[in-house]
Amino acid sequence: MGGDGKKIPEGRLGRLARMAGVGLRSGASLLVSKEGDSAAKHAAEVFGTLRGLAAKVGQMASYVDGVVPEKHRDAYETAMKGLRAAAPTSSPTEVRRLVEEELGGPVDRLFSEWNDVPIASASVGQVHRATTLDGIEVAVKVQHPGIVKAIEADLANAGMMGSFASMVAGRRFDVPGQIAVIKQRFREELDYELEAERIRAFAEIHAGDPHIRILELIDDRSSKRVLTTRFVDGIGYDAACEAPVAERRLFAETMWRFVFKGNLVGGMFNADPHPGNYLFHENGDVTFLDFGCVQRIDPDKQNDARRMHRAAIDGEMKAFREGAIRMIGMKPGKLSEASLEYTRLCFRPLFERPFHMTREYAADLLVKMKDLAHVAKGAKDEEFFTMPTDVLFINRLQFGFYSVLARLDVEVDYAAVEESFWPEVEAAEAAAE
Repeated sequence: MGGDGKKIPEGRLGRLARMAGVGLRSGASLLVSKEGDSAAKHAAEVFGTLRGLAAKVGQMASYVDGVVPEKHRDAYETAMKGLRAAAPTSSPTEVRRLVEEELGGPVDRLFSEWNDVPIASASVGQVHRATTLDGIEVAVKVQHPGIVKAIEADLANAGMMGSFASMVAGRRFDVPGQIAVIKQRFREELDYELEAERIRAFAEIHAGDPHIRILELIDDRSSKRVLTTRFVDGIGYDAACEAPVAERRLFAETMWRFVFKGNLVGGMFNADPHPGNYLFHENGDVTFLDFGCVQRIDPDKQNDARRMHRAAIDGEMKAFREGAIRMIGMKPGKLSEASLEYTRLCFRPLFERPFHMTREYAADLLVKMKDLAHVAKGAKDEEFFTMPTDVLFINRLQFGFYSVLARLDVEVDYAAVEESFWPEVEAAEAAAE
């Protein structure tokens, strides 16, 4: 669609029909419908036009290893790169109208300069470069007009929602509970005032870290559907993946610290790790750009996670197993043993020092999760347990984040990275008691 500003398809049936054209009748299949580049390009165009949840599915498939079969991998990823970096854009007239409605005045009185051509466009909104009246260069994220109706149409698609959840968690797990979590998370992404609160929270968690950069809010130019932050320049993800090894290692360390300090100290995680959400700078500095999909961690589960991370760092398998059993609520049996084996696999980056994150490893995690779902289907009633409802977004973070790190292609002592902020973990734990 490019920059022609076509209207987002908003109706449930219309969106479902377009998804069917690329093999997404229920939201479960991420296979392109034919062999070759043409089908992959068609999928990218459809996902981009639909935006909303459909675009998110397409974006995830473009970078999460193991989602698209290997024979389609190169063609699909190449075609989706454009969508990942800059999805089709909305009409400049409609964007200006929305900004003026939200901020209560004409654009030329709100900003001294405004560029109608967006510098980035994604599934929910697009970003415009502008200058405030007092001369601050800013990035203004504006929701796509019509996106609320489009996302609500996707969320009303029971087949798509059920398949989205069961794709990762399995048929016998608490799919209805997970669907409720999915709907809550994606509706929250439409609330930029909530995102602003989360930006402040992450800025507080990482205050003083010389390498983690959090966006600086411009409050008087922000609202529920408009989010203005100080403009940040840097290189994108693809360029970062081509940087020298030493720089890539520093980037990976910074990104790991951002994610797991947020989890273990702050009790929250950003569940949308896709490659367009980072800017990279010298000395391993990384700016984190998007805080729309954030999940808070239950305090009891956070304590179990702390114990699991500490046990993995120390190589204490018994303590690790005990923490996993408590956190997930496992019952003795084959399903429990399979779940423990899978969880141990997820923690290899901490058990093994240093660890080289590879695309093969990231893809294998997704395969093993699907295998675990098959074990769950055959579990005896007395052995069966329901996974926590937040497992889907934890897995979205796990698969996505590991896939992003894998393309940096470096060996890192991730356990040492966590040890560097462990005093803060202990302080947070003591403060909560």
